[in-house]
Amino acid sequence: MNAVLAALLCAAPVQAQVKNPGTFVFGAVAGVTSLDPVYPYDAVSPGVIFNVYETLIAFEGERNDRMVPLLATQVPSRANGLVSADGRTYTFPIRKGVRFQDGSPMTPEDVKYSLLRFMLTDRAGGPSSLLLEPILGAPSTRDDKGALRVSFEEADKAVSVQGDRVVVRLKEPFAPFLSIMARWSYVMSKSWAKANGAWDGDAATWKKFNNPASSEPPFFEKMNGTGPFALERWDRQSGTVYLKRHEGYWRKKAALERALIVPVKEFATRKLMLQAGDADLIEAPRLYLSQMNGLSGVRVADDLPRLMTDPVIFFTFQINPVANPDIGSGKLDGDGVPPDFFQDADVRKAFAYAFDYDGFVKDTFKGAVPRAVSPIPPGLPGYDPKAPHYSFDKAKAEAYFRKAWGGKVWEKGFRFTLTYNQGGDVREYACQILKRGVESINPKFRVDLRGVEWAAFLDKAQKKLMPAFSRGWTADYPDAHNFVFPFYHSQGRYPSAQAFADPELDRMIAAAVRETDPAKRAALYKKVVARGQDLVPHILTVHPRGAYPMRDWVKGFYDNAVFMGIYLYPLSK
Repeated sequence: MNAVLAALLCAAPVQAQVKNPGTFVFGAVAGVTSLDPVYPYDAVSPGVIFNVYETLIAFEGERNDRMVPLLATQVPSRANGLVSADGRTYTFPIRKGVRFQDGSPMTPEDVKYSLLRFMLTDRAGGPSSLLLEPILGAPSTRDDKGALRVSFEEADKAVSVQGDRVVVRLKEPFAPFLSIMARWSYVMSKSWAKANGAWDGDAATWKKFNNPASSEPPFFEKMNGTGPFALERWDRQSGTVYLKRHEGYWRKKAALERALIVPVKEFATRKLMLQAGDADLIEAPRLYLSQMNGLSGVRVADDLPRLMTDPVIFFTFQINPVANPDIGSGKLDGDGVPPDFFQDADVRKAFAYAFDYDGFVKDTFKGAVPRAVSPIPPGLPGYDPKAPHYSFDKAKAEAYFRKAWGGKVWEKGFRFTLTYNQGGDVREYACQILKRGVESINPKFRVDLRGVEWAAFLDKAQKKLMPAFSRGWTADYPDAHNFVFPFYHSQGRYPSAQAFADPELDRMIAAAVRETDPAKRAALYKKVVARGQDLVPHILTVHPRGAYPMRDWVKGFYDNAVFMGIYLYPLSK
C-alpha cells in the first residue's frame, strides 16, 4: 500500500473522534463571581475576562520578562522615549482600527475612561489597588474610616489623552508598573458603559459609583471588549460561561467558534468529562494527577510556570461574632473562641509549629515542590530559600499553647471552624493536616472543618466571619511586591480580611516598591519577610507548579504564570 495513503487512512479515524471541533470546554473548579473587570478579585474570573477585554500591552507567550504591544502600538521604555527619565511618566500610543464587539471604534478616550473607572470604582476587596497604588500613590480611594481620600481631579490629571496617546503620570517611581499594565489595563467602551448605567466619566458623578454596595453592578453579566471572544451568555444556575468568537476581531480570528467555562466542583466528575471527551481541558489538583496516567487520548501539560503560594492558612485577628456559628460559644471555655483569639502571637506560633510541612509536601506533591518559607515564590527578586521559617515541632507548639492567653488556652481548650473552598482539594488536605497536628497536642483542642462554595467563601472572608481559612495567591503580575503587599500590608487582600495591620511592615513595603535597583530591592524584601515571619499572620506551605490534563486533540496550548485561566485565542482542536 502507498505509504502516504496508509498514513492518511490511519489518521482519519483519530480526526473523526474529535468531539465538537469548533467548541472548547474547560472544566474549572469554581465559577466566576462577576464579568466586570473592575469588580472580581479571585483566581477564576480574570481568567475569563482577559479573553474578552484586552490590555494595552501583554506578556510574550509564556514569558514574564518580555512584553509585547496589544492595544498600544509600543511597549514604553526609556530607550524608545516613552518612559521619562525620572521613571514616573509612561506614554502609550493607542492602536487605530480596533473595534469593540458592538462595532464601535476604540479611542484613546476609551482607554482613559477604563483606567479611571478601574481605579475609582474601588470595590472593597476588589482589584482597584493594582492601579491605584502606582498611579495615585494610595492602595484605596478611602481611608480606614471609609472617607474618600482621593479626588477626581488628581486621577484626571494622572491619566491624560494627548492626541492618539494616553499618558500616565505616577505619584512616585513604581518598579513593577508595566507588569501591572500587561495584565490589568482592560479597555471597555465609554459610550457603551454610559448607555448601560455605569459611571459616565464625569467628575460630578464618580462618587456614586465608588465602592458599589450591590453585588451586581451594570456589567456583572454584560461584556463588550476588543478581544478574540465575546460573551454569549452566563448561565447563572449552572455557573457556565458561554463565549463565542468575535468575528470582527482586529487580529486574525480565533480558530475556535465557541468556548464554555464549566464549573465542576468534584474532581471525579471533571475526570469523567475529560475521559469521555465532553471536556477538552480540566483543572486537576496535583493530589490526583496520577489518576490521569494511562487515560486514552489524554495528555498532561505538567511543570507549568507558576508564581503561586498555595495553600496558606490565614488567621482572622478580629472575628465578626454576629450570628457566627464558627466561633462556637464565642468564649475561651472549651466550646468556642473569643473574637480576638488569634491576636495572641503565642496562639499563632503554636499553630504554625503544629503543621506537618514535610508530610504535606511528600503526601500531596510527592516532594516535587519547594517549601514556602515566605510569600515570595522562586523566580522573583526577594525570594530567599534560606529565610527563617517554621517547621513541624510539636514540642514547640505545646510550649506556645501553654503560654497562650496566660495559660487559659491549655487549661480550657478551644473549638472553632477552619474553612476551605469547595473543590479546593489540596487546601482541604492542608486543613486536615493542621487539624490532626493541633488536636494531637491536647484533647481539649478541637478544630472543625467546613467546605464552602466559592462565592460564599469570598463573602465570608471579607466579612471576617471565618476564624481561620485556607486559600492561596497566584500572581496578579510577576513581582515580589504582588506577594508581600497582599500578604503583609494592612490594606492588602488578606490583611484587610484578617483585620491584621503592622505600621512598620506597611512602611517597609512602601519603600521596597519605590526602589528600582534590583539588589537593593531584594535586600529590602529580606527584611520584610523576616518581620512577617515573626508576626506569623498565616501558615505558609508550598509554591506549587501548574498542570493541566487535556485531550490530545487540543492544539496551540501555552500557559503563563499570571493567566489565572486559559487563554483561548491560540487554541484549536
